[in-house]
Amino acid sequence: MLVIVYWALCIVGTTLPYTQLIPFLLEHGFDSHLFLEQLFANRISSFFGVDLIVTSIVLWVFILSEGKRLKINHLWLYLVSHLLVGVSLALPLFLLMRQRQLDACNQVTI
Repeated sequence: MLVIVYWALCIVGTTLPYTQLIPFLLEHGFDSHLFLEQLFANRISSFFGVDLIVTSIVLWVFILSEGKRLKINHLWLYLVSHLLVGVSLALPLFLLMRQRQLDACNQVTI
């Protein structure tokens, strides 16, 4: 059941951010200066921007450490999903694969 929830979160975590990014790209192209200017336009958006940067660093540390500990393959996939979409995809995707690995380990030990 948890695996289905993680899959659903992967879909939502990809779809919702792109509903905001695609119109921006269509209107402005890949203008990184404007992107950062709008991201840090005021204190509230800066709060979310800084929070996301810190969360991203924590996510990379978690993926690399937990992935190595549980011997999860293809850790690069979760890092790339983070770069292409964001935490909203990378975290549920990694948790999904982590849960599968944990379930597989529990089945072997039983």
